[in-house]
Amino acid sequence: MFVAATKSFVKQVGDGGRLVPVPSLSEADKYQPLSLVVKKKRCFLFPRYKFTSTPFTLKDILLGDREISAGISSYQLLNYEDESDVSLYGRRGNHIVNDVGINVTGSDSVAVKASFGVVTKHEVEVSTLLKEITTRKINFDHSLIRQTRSSRKAVLCVVMESIRTTRQCSLSVHAGIRGEAMRFHFMDEQNARGRDKAIVFPAHTTIAFSVFELFIYLDGAFDICVTSVKKGGFEREETATFAAFYRLRNILFERNRRVMDVISRSQLYLDDLFSDYYDKPLSMTDISLKEGTHIRVNLLNHNIPKGPCILCGMGNLKRETVYGCFQCSVDGQKYVRLHAVPCFDIWHKRMK
Repeated sequence: MFVAATKSFVKQVGDGGRLVPVPSLSEADKYQPLSLVVKKKRCFLFPRYKFTSTPFTLKDILLGDREISAGISSYQLLNYEDESDVSLYGRRGNHIVNDVGINVTGSDSVAVKASFGVVTKHEVEVSTLLKEITTRKINFDHSLIRQTRSSRKAVLCVVMESIRTTRQCSLSVHAGIRGEAMRFHFMDEQNARGRDKAIVFPAHTTIAFSVFELFIYLDGAFDICVTSVKKGGFEREETATFAAFYRLRNILFERNRRVMDVISRSQLYLDDLFSDYYDKPLSMTDISLKEGTHIRVNLLNHNIPKGPCILCGMGNLKRETVYGCFQCSVDGQKYVRLHAVPCFDIWHKRMK
C-alpha cells in the first residue's frame, strides 16, 4: 500500500522522470542525500530499473577520513492530499494488485487515499560536490565496490535529493466495485474479508528520491553523471586499452599527415626548380661544360651501385641514377649521386 501511494505521488509530481518512489517503508530512512544505492536493470522484458538501498554513504567508499563538505539545502515543496480511484484492469491495475496488499476478489477498482500533508525537498549542493570530488579517489577494497564491480548490470548511484513528510501521515485503501461509494477506515474485526486497509507512518519519512550515477575509472578517480548523456559504471580494462589504442592511432595519423605535407612541399619545390632549369637556355645551365667545373662520372665504373639521386630521389618517387660526382661529398660520403640531366647542373649551380 505504501508503494502504491509513493508511485502515485511520483507520477503526479513528475520532475521530468528523475524522481524514484521509495520501494519499501522499512527502508525509507536509507534514501537520504549522499547515500549510495545500486541501480540494476531487471531484464530485457522490463525497461524499468530496480534500485536497492545500501547502508553506506559516498564518504564510506572514498579514500581518507575527510568529510564531504557539500551542504544540503531544504525547502517546502507542496501540500499533498490525494484520493484516487484506480481500475484493476490494464497495466496499471496489475501493478496496483501487487502493491495495495489487500484482498481484491470480486472488485474491479481500488480507492486509495493518501494524506502526506506538507512535504519538503532536501538536495545536495551539486556545484560544491563536483569541485570536491576532483581530489578524491575511490577505495577499491571496499566491499560495496568489489560486489558492484563484479556485476556488469549494476551501477552505483548517489542520492542527490529526497522528499520527506513533515508530520504523521495516513494511507487508506478500499477495494470495491466502480460506482459504489468508496469508504476509508481502519481494518477492524468486522472487516473479515480484508477489503479495507489503513496505515499510519511517522513524520520525516522519505517517500521519493533521485540519484546521479557514478562512473569510476581504473585509477580510482570518478565522475558524477549529472546528465543522461554519460552513463555510470566501471571503466573496464579492455575499454582503457581501446582508448589508448585510438589515441596512439590518432597521434600516428597526425604525424604521418605532417610528414606527407613536408614531402609534398619538397616535391613542389623540386618541380619548380626543374621547371626553372628547363626554361633557361643551355648556355646558362650547363655548368659542366664550362672550364674548371666538376665532372660527371658513371659510378658503376667505380664499383658503386645504383642509388637515389640526392636531389630528386628523396620524394615520393625514389628516382635512382648511376651517375654522380666525386668532387662533392655529403655526410662523410666521398661522392654524390646525381642524374646527368638536369640534377647534376642544378646541384653545382646551387653549390656555386
